[in-house]
Amino acid sequence: MSVRFNLLPFLISLICLMLVVGACSGANNAGKSGAAGNASENTSAGTGTEGNAAKNNAASNGSGTDKAAFPRTIQTANGDVTIQAQPKRVAVVHWGYIEPMLVFHLPSIGLSLPFTEAQSSLKTEEYKPFAANFEEIETVGENTQVNMEKLLAYAPDLIIAGNATNKDIAAELAKIAPTVMIDEQATDVWTDWPALVAKFGEILGQEDTAAQYVARFNDLLKAAKEKLAGLNGSVAFVQVRDKTVWLQGTKYMPEYYDGMGLKPPASEAMTADGAEISLEGLAKVNPDYLFLGYFNYEDKSMPAATDEWEKSGVWNTLKAVKDKHVYGFKGALGLGYGPIGQTYGVKAVLDALTGEQTP
Repeated sequence: MSVRFNLLPFLISLICLMLVVGACSGANNAGKSGAAGNASENTSAGTGTEGNAAKNNAASNGSGTDKAAFPRTIQTANGDVTIQAQPKRVAVVHWGYIEPMLVFHLPSIGLSLPFTEAQSSLKTEEYKPFAANFEEIETVGENTQVNMEKLLAYAPDLIIAGNATNKDIAAELAKIAPTVMIDEQATDVWTDWPALVAKFGEILGQEDTAAQYVARFNDLLKAAKEKLAGLNGSVAFVQVRDKTVWLQGTKYMPEYYDGMGLKPPASEAMTADGAEISLEGLAKVNPDYLFLGYFNYEDKSMPAATDEWEKSGVWNTLKAVKDKHVYGFKGALGLGYGPIGQTYGVKAVLDALTGEQTP
């Protein structure tokens, strides 16, 4: 009895010690898990297995830095819409909303395309890193037309549309899934994609992702403006199609004229909205620097309206031509309205005007 009595305090003390050690061990492990989580988050923007794993995890669960709270009520053109849970399968049926959507992370998206799927930019080098943000990308429309059968088969848990572009099918969309109708006048993708990206961030519960992307783009513009501060002369951008050439207006080129500080030509033809232009008309504009946004940039088998211009004596009178200040770039991207295309365009213009390579 005495032996058992003497051992009892010792056993109790031993058990208490084990409990204390276990609690400390648990606390230490929790700290290591937090550190590992931060490390994964920091490497997700890099390369390698760990970075890819973190990126894939973000793609499955939304942005790695966002803290989404659902349900949430969104103010839209069709009234307040309550989204019960963070969307996983989102159909974007406004063909102009593709690029703003691609900066986010989702398991699945369904897209209505401005062209055919074969002509889509989704497989281009510029789009590939963004397309990798999604485990699945489905096509639910082509040539600006939504395919309602494909949309129904896709079975989205949320649809994002434009109140003007998609007004004729609004009632049908609402029958398929909760639909957020963006007010296209209040949030204009053609002239202000950052506002649309912010709206998408609110809808998807990825506000941080939206803010970070816009901030990076603004940093790019700021750096470009500083580098080009000493540039003398005017800059014009033209869109080169197979049979027509369009002088780009200042209203739709804010990233270049306002953002980068470039000077538009002082010409009556240089309007805010832009217009189709002839070679003789371009000679009157006569910019010091000329950017040709070719739509056949990657497929030279397709014709370009400027092919004949370059054989003309009028072409050789242009200041930009004589000074070798004519630059070609991908018109479908660089003259586009979305975040991916404009990022490409800003870098391409900066590289051409500085002779440097922007990372």
